[in-house]
Amino acid sequence: MLNISENSIDDKVNKKEFKSFSMVEDKKKKDSMLRTLIGSLIVFLGFLFLPWTQNVSFTGTVISLKPNQRPHTIHSAISGRIEEWYVNEGDYVKKGDTILHISEIKNDYLDPELVARTKEILDAKKSSVGAYNGKVSALKEQVETLKVSKELKVQQAKNYIQQAQLKVQSDSINFEALKIDFQIAEKQFKRTENLYDEGLKSLTDLENKKNKFQAAKAKMIGGENKLLTSRNALINTKVDLNAIRNEYDNKIAKASSDRFTAVSNKYEADGSVAKLENQLKNYTLRNEMYYIKAPQDGYITKAIKVGLGETIKEGEVIISIMPAQFQIAAELYVEPINVPLLEKGHEVRLMFDGWPAIVFSGWPNVSYGTFGSEIVAIDNFISDNGRYRIVVKPKDDLNLQWPKLLRVGSGAKGIALLKDVPVWYELWRQLNGFPPDFYHAEKKVTTKDKRKKK
Repeated sequence: MLNISENSIDDKVNKKEFKSFSMVEDKKKKDSMLRTLIGSLIVFLGFLFLPWTQNVSFTGTVISLKPNQRPHTIHSAISGRIEEWYVNEGDYVKKGDTILHISEIKNDYLDPELVARTKEILDAKKSSVGAYNGKVSALKEQVETLKVSKELKVQQAKNYIQQAQLKVQSDSINFEALKIDFQIAEKQFKRTENLYDEGLKSLTDLENKKNKFQAAKAKMIGGENKLLTSRNALINTKVDLNAIRNEYDNKIAKASSDRFTAVSNKYEADGSVAKLENQLKNYTLRNEMYYIKAPQDGYITKAIKVGLGETIKEGEVIISIMPAQFQIAAELYVEPINVPLLEKGHEVRLMFDGWPAIVFSGWPNVSYGTFGSEIVAIDNFISDNGRYRIVVKPKDDLNLQWPKLLRVGSGAKGIALLKDVPVWYELWRQLNGFPPDFYHAEKKVTTKDKRKKK
C-alpha cells in the first residue's frame, strides 16, 4: 500500500478504484512541484544578482584606418581619348606602373611637335634677352664715356675762361697804363702850348709834344679796343662752356633714354621667357599626363571608362584601385542617444560577416568569435543616416587578432562594453527605457607613463 516493497503491484491492482492511492500519490506530486518552484525562485533570485556588462550595439563596415589606404578612384587630369589599356581588373600594380594611354583632343595641343616648337621660341627669346643685355651694357658704357668727355670738355672750357680772364686783366692793366701815358702827354702838350704862346718854347717843341700826345691817344684807344676784345673773348668762352654742357647733357640724356628703353625691352623679353618656360613646362607635364599611372601599390578593382576611342573629360573618373598595404579598421554608426557614453580608447567587441560568433552581450568573457578593438575617432557631426560615425581599430594588447582575410567593405557588428551592473538593475533600466550608465574606462598606468609624469 505504501509502495515500500521493491515488488510493484501496479499490474495487479487497479489504483483508480481506490481513493487512498490517488490521495497518497497527489501529495507526493505537490511536494515535488513545490520544491521545484522554490528552487527555481532561488535560482532566479541568484541570477538577478549576477554581474551584467552594460553595452551599446551598432553596425558598420570594415575600412582602412588611414585615408590614403582606402579604396579610391583615379581621375584624368586632362581631356582625351582612350588609346590603349595596359591592365585588367584584378591586376596588381606598383606605384608608377602605366594603367592607360590617352591621346589629345583639344585643338590647342594637337601639334605633335608642340614642345619642340615652344622650346625653339624660348631659345630665340632667350637670345633676344642676351642681345638686350648687350645693348644695355653698351649704352651704359656710352653714358659713362660721355660723362667723362663732358668733364674733360668742361674743364677745358674752364681753362679757356681762366685764360680769357687773365687776358682781360692784362689788357685792363695795359689800358690803364696807356691812359696814364695819354694824360701825361696831354699835360705836356698843354704846358708846351702855353710856353709857346709866351714865346718860351719853339714851334718844333710844340709839334713834338703834339705828336707825342696824338701817339699816346692812339695807343690808349688801341689798348681800350684790345681790352674790349679780351672781354668779348671771355664772354665767348663762357658761352662755349654752356654750349658744351648742353651738348653733352643732351647726348647723355639720349643715351640714357636709349638704355632705359633697352632695359624695358629686356624686362619685357624676360617676362616672355618666363611665360614661355611656363608654357614649355605645362606642355611637358601635359605630355606625361597622356599616360595614366598608378599612384601607389594596389589592385585594380573596376574600370569606369572602357573601350578604345572613348573620350573622357577633365577630372572624370577612369578606374578604381584598392591599396595593397592598409591598416584595417571599422566604421560603425551609433544612435545619437548613446554617443555621450562613448569616448576615445573605449573597448569594443566586433563580429565580422563570415566569421561565426556566439555572443552573450552581457557576459563578454563567455562570448566566442568576437574580436577586441578600441575607439580611435568619434565624429562631431551627424551622418546622413541620422547616426554618428565612430572608427575603431584592433587593440594591440590582445592575443586574438582580427582575421587576416578581412576585406575592406565587409560587414561588422560592434558591442561597446560599459559599466558592470547586476542583472536586476539592467532589467529595471530596460523596462523603464533609461540609457546605460555614463562610464569612463579606467586606463592602466604603465611604467613609461609614470616616468613621463615624473
